[in-house]
Amino acid sequence: MPLWAMSRTFAHIAAFVLDRPAADMPASALRSAAWLLLDTVGVAAAAGPMEAGIIARDTACALYGSADPALTARMMFDGRPVSLAGAGYAAATQIDNLDAHDGYNPCKGHIGVAAVAAFCALTQRAPEMTGPEALAHLVVGYEVAGRAGKALHATACDYHTSGAWNALGVAAMAARMRGHGAAMLREGLGIAEYHGPRSQMTREIANPTMLHDGSGWGTLAGLSAAVLAEKGFTGAPAVTVEDAPEFWADLGRNWLVEDQYIKPYPICRWAHGAIDAVRDVMLAHKLGPGDIAHVQVNSFAEAVALFPGLPRTTSQAQYSLPFALAAYLVHGTIGLEQISGRGLADADVIAMHSRIDVARAARHDATFPACRMADIRITTTDGRSLASGDTHARGDRRRPLSEAEIAAKFTGLAAPVLGRARSEALCRGLIGLTAPGSRLGDLAPLLLSPA
Repeated sequence: MPLWAMSRTFAHIAAFVLDRPAADMPASALRSAAWLLLDTVGVAAAAGPMEAGIIARDTACALYGSADPALTARMMFDGRPVSLAGAGYAAATQIDNLDAHDGYNPCKGHIGVAAVAAFCALTQRAPEMTGPEALAHLVVGYEVAGRAGKALHATACDYHTSGAWNALGVAAMAARMRGHGAAMLREGLGIAEYHGPRSQMTREIANPTMLHDGSGWGTLAGLSAAVLAEKGFTGAPAVTVEDAPEFWADLGRNWLVEDQYIKPYPICRWAHGAIDAVRDVMLAHKLGPGDIAHVQVNSFAEAVALFPGLPRTTSQAQYSLPFALAAYLVHGTIGLEQISGRGLADADVIAMHSRIDVARAARHDATFPACRMADIRITTTDGRSLASGDTHARGDRRRPLSEAEIAAKFTGLAAPVLGRARSEALCRGLIGLTAPGSRLGDLAPLLLSPA
């Protein structure tokens, strides 16, 4: 594409996506990318044995193989070779079905689930790549996806799944890693936007299933779009890119990768304000589950609309505020064991669920989506009334998790599946990617070998 044919906005985006080296990115952005990578890889490991992950990987083998070695990748924690798009699809679907991955408040959705899945497929073709170079590619995915998401949410009439816009971040990463020029990038972004799954998120929230946030299909669309562009397929210019300059003006100056939240619980983020409000009161007053007579939760409309009943599946449990809250009140934690298998039939949790009421509060509506606020009031069995006050969910810049807490979360998720030695080696290796002499290829056995 000649320079005269580019809009100023697209020329700015193309220069950032294709040419901005790791050395010209802030160390803080690269470090954020490393911790987000660690966090999402931990979720991928824990989600591997779950039914949705198994189905996704088997489906990738059945439908998304490749006869071209240059377009083949091994699936994470599985090892079987499929197409580049198939490996990304399988990993993103697997991650998406354990709702513990990072997110971005302004988009009401998730970037890392698609960006990390595509990243782990794409980087297999470049084993000599240094850690900082690899992290720079991941940063590009976060920066493009976040801005595409904000642009789409500002212009679309429906609340759509993250796959609709994180597909563009995937396409941008693929273009950068596979050596595309500006013209090919433009086609790839256009194809990815056109085919990104603009699924109705409210349907999934009302009836939780394995569909989750559409990020498996978003990853599939983004990687497929890049390969289609390589082969000469054309796509209509991406509206969220070329008709929304106001969302791209700060690209390369304001680093969205540093503004992602990391979840302490594998539960829909909308429930976290209430969970953390309960956590604060329980810790402050040294309460146990036997002290709880009733809990009143007040939060924003979207949180109140989460699945209200007793869940029959892990998908329903992850989208249920009262069940998650009951699990925390009983166990003092929420892990995979609380939202799956026997945890769904835990008699103590079911009894606690009946003592929780949830209501909408206009003041919490007013802060959404920038914040995930709630307040709770616990009535104790000895008659006390203990209020939390307005509480912000932990895990973002307002109330960050420490690096030690993120590492502990990773180990807690990964070690039961991978073993402690492999998990600790993977943790050290992923965080070590910020070092100039590190190589992502050295971690391939840890990332790709079967669990």
